[in-house]
Amino acid sequence: MKSTKLWIQYLRWPVFIRMSVIVLMILILFGTMISYIEPKEFPTPFEGIWWALVTMSTTGYGDFVPKTFLGRTFGMILILTGVAFLTSYFTNLSAAAVKRQNAYIDGEIPFKGKNHFLLIGWNEKTKEIIETLRIIKFYCPIVLIDQTLCEAPYIDENIHFIKGNPADDQILNKANIKEAKAVFITADQHRNELEADMLTILVLITVKASNPSVYTICEMMTKTQTLNAKRAGADEIIQSFQVVGQVFLNSFLFQNGFSNVILELGKAYGARLTIESPTDQDIGKNFQQLHNDLFSNGIILFGIKRGEEIFLNPPHNFTVVQHDCLITLKN
Repeated sequence: MKSTKLWIQYLRWPVFIRMSVIVLMILILFGTMISYIEPKEFPTPFEGIWWALVTMSTTGYGDFVPKTFLGRTFGMILILTGVAFLTSYFTNLSAAAVKRQNAYIDGEIPFKGKNHFLLIGWNEKTKEIIETLRIIKFYCPIVLIDQTLCEAPYIDENIHFIKGNPADDQILNKANIKEAKAVFITADQHRNELEADMLTILVLITVKASNPSVYTICEMMTKTQTLNAKRAGADEIIQSFQVVGQVFLNSFLFQNGFSNVILELGKAYGARLTIESPTDQDIGKNFQQLHNDLFSNGIILFGIKRGEEIFLNPPHNFTVVQHDCLITLKN
């Protein structure tokens, strides 16, 4: 009964591992036996195993050669059996490597890393995020989840693709959601706005259930569902309908490439907008004083973020207090 269980367990191993065991057993068996058959030519089992390996690989160095009839017969048996098993071993090893590569491209391999960015949904916005991270050389692992792609859009060791429904716990576990650093949820471009927002909220709830502390950024297409996204635990919400609408209107009112200016301000490389806490020396200064101090260091102060409110270009006597954030443009 015990031997039957061991045999069943052995059959469950991958083919190339089973072949490795067989090849190893043949090497040890024939190498040990030849050292007993011809002890003068093969003083120790190690020389015998070396001869068996060289013979099976058809290399044939000739440094160890059986001399007797029994030894040569033993060598012929090794050639007829061992070479076949060794060839089969390398064939299965190559097939396993190709199979794993195909599984990686098809998005079936789980991600084992940690502190990674999890991007949900494949579209031009996701592509822009990846390209920007590449430009600024932000070498953080990226995991992409999408159920519409047939294969990985990138063959890159830093970008891992997983195919499946992001609202499925098993798919999120394959992406190692518990060790993720941040999650970006983009709107599904294949659905209408309301359905896309409802799916985003569903994915957000699933993400937060698996990892409540992970930082989540969601794209919302409608105003009515934005509050629900906040209730679901979104740390940051991108209201694309509002952003695009304002860019359209301001591009018409001001013209002269206004949309290009907004695009440049939003880029994460070169001169960029930042929101950061003031130093202890900055607290208590008014907006004009702080603007002049920062400008002398090549930093332009745009406004102050106080809680959920943002004051762009406030009055000169606007005083910076504790817990305020500075909105600046810096290199």
